Amino acid sequence: MDLLGLSRQVGAALNQAGLTVCTAESCTGGLILSSLTDVAGSSAYVEGGLVTYSNEAKIKMLGVRETTLVEVGAVSAATAGEMACGVRSVFDTDYALSVTGIAGPGGGTGEKPVGLTYIGLAGREGLISVERHIWDGDRIANKMLSVDGALRLLMRQLTT
Repeated sequence: MDLLGLSRQVGAALNQAGLTVCTAESCTGGLILSSLTDVAGSSAYVEGGLVTYSNEAKIKMLGVRETTLVEVGAVSAATAGEMACGVRSVFDTDYALSVTGIAGPGGGTGEKPVGLTYIGLAGREGLISVERHIWDGDRIANKMLSVDGALRLLMRQLTT
């Protein structure tokens, strides 16, 4: 996994198209934004991001509905979608990435195992997609795989 190379590719595509991005991160704790800003010149296309680890932060900062969190939980496609749409609205960017998951080693259940992660992508037209993954690593590996997954999701959008 070459996150710096992938971040450079995403950055070049965003820069060439004159597009901007922001992030809403839970289980990755800001690593997506960190990866994007590892590239020199990233201020041309990165607006910012929010780490919303708690449910309260998701509600207050991103506008995630409390009913969503109660009904399906923080680690869900619905929450990832609301996070992406909410942060895109906050930063008024062309695209927004979100991630919520169970990095481990604890916190998993039969229904929601360790490694379960949802990655959201929103654009000016609203929610574009949410991907579901179950990573099979330790905590750090799961976080890095989530960053890779988020950057790849955005790259696919930028190259279609």
